[in-house]
Amino acid sequence: MNEEGFRKFLKRGGRSLSAIKRAVSQVAEFEQYLRKHRDNRGLDDAGYEDLEAFVLWVEKEQKAFAKLHLWGIRYYYEYISNKDMSKLAGELRKQRIEQKPFALKEFRGVDPEYLRRLESVGIQNVKEMLDSGRTLLERKRLSAKTGIPLDVILEFVKLSDLARIRGVKSIRARLYYDAGVDSVEKLANRNPKELRAMLIEFVEKTGFDGVAPLLKEAEFTVAEAKRLPEIVEY
Repeated sequence: MNEEGFRKFLKRGGRSLSAIKRAVSQVAEFEQYLRKHRDNRGLDDAGYEDLEAFVLWVEKEQKAFAKLHLWGIRYYYEYISNKDMSKLAGELRKQRIEQKPFALKEFRGVDPEYLRRLESVGIQNVKEMLDSGRTLLERKRLSAKTGIPLDVILEFVKLSDLARIRGVKSIRARLYYDAGVDSVEKLANRNPKELRAMLIEFVEKTGFDGVAPLLKEAEFTVAEAKRLPEIVEY
């Protein structure tokens, strides 16, 4: 990395000294990762798969927020005029910027009484559900506290896990859950064509009130699932 040139580029863009220092550090960490884990590849030679692998590594191994790294990396590739990598870093960062969490009440087929009980202990959305039910011990405690059966607590957790995937919310989360593809991990391990064929058959056999995804949607969903770290313990 041409650190001096990158610093000057950021300074011209009006970045503060602390922001410049942070960006340089983030890019340096990506550079070190490439050398150690991606066949000693350099920053200028890195591609989409390298950046996506780095993001997964940060989130899974370091348990950190990759959006902080992606901020600096985006500007580095803007600095060296690599528009494609700059755009990818920006898109990956945008995906990780926290938006308003999806409300549990929006899931299809959930019992209003169970929603009320969860709300009484401060759980109204998917983020709060995952924070409170990632592990079996946490789910058992929540079940005892609310009087909600353990299998129902697990259902809420699995629906919330699926909802981490863009585009998988009310109807889609219910479809995947009911069809047995009830976690991000399971979706990540599916072949998109086979997944779609299975869902078409499931909808036809069960009369599910909804349609199976098109192939492009299934491909996108599986790809998104592969990018997400596994956070629920079963």
